[in-house]
Amino acid sequence: MNEIYLIGLGNPGKKYSKSRHNVGFLLIEDFSKKYNSNFLLKDKLKSFYSEFKIKDNTYRLFLPNTFMNNSGDAVRAIVDWYKINLDQIFIIVDDKDLPLGKIRFRKKGSSGGHNGLKSIIEKLQTNNFNRIRIGIGSPPPINGTNNFNTISHVLGTISQEEKSILDKVYRQVIESLEQLNTKREQLIINELNSFDKDQI
Repeated sequence: MNEIYLIGLGNPGKKYSKSRHNVGFLLIEDFSKKYNSNFLLKDKLKSFYSEFKIKDNTYRLFLPNTFMNNSGDAVRAIVDWYKINLDQIFIIVDDKDLPLGKIRFRKKGSSGGHNGLKSIIEKLQTNNFNRIRIGIGSPPPINGTNNFNTISHVLGTISQEEKSILDKVYRQVIESLEQLNTKREQLIINELNSFDKDQI
């Protein structure tokens, strides 16, 4: 695996840039910054694109500009353009069903009700692709009822406290992704899935 494709999910535009739904974008942006690599818009890939090398490996990073619910259009364009094997792709995505700061790396699975993953599964016609889900915690109940405002939670702005936890998560995921070609994938999966934000 000398080429690694990392696709963060989120919504383009300033309005959404600090929202919980954009943790996929935020992580990918942090990774790119670490290697002083900038993003350029690639219309044919329906994404902003950044590229750098770590040792002999090329990392290609993407931020789809299709909006979350149509993420599959960008992923399909990327797969078709590079003619890549799906095991080279890693989708980074938020998950409201995971506690804040938890990480789940899965090699396949359902969308879990996430519209971005749903769109990708639809466009690729398979759910066999790597996804790294980052917990953003579930929405608080509305005024003591059993009702939840999921949309305002996922589109809400990340608080300072949440940001300090998510920064630790981004660091861990980036460190693991940097080792994709030097460490067995199963070790990386175990490392991410057992990550404990309180031990850092």
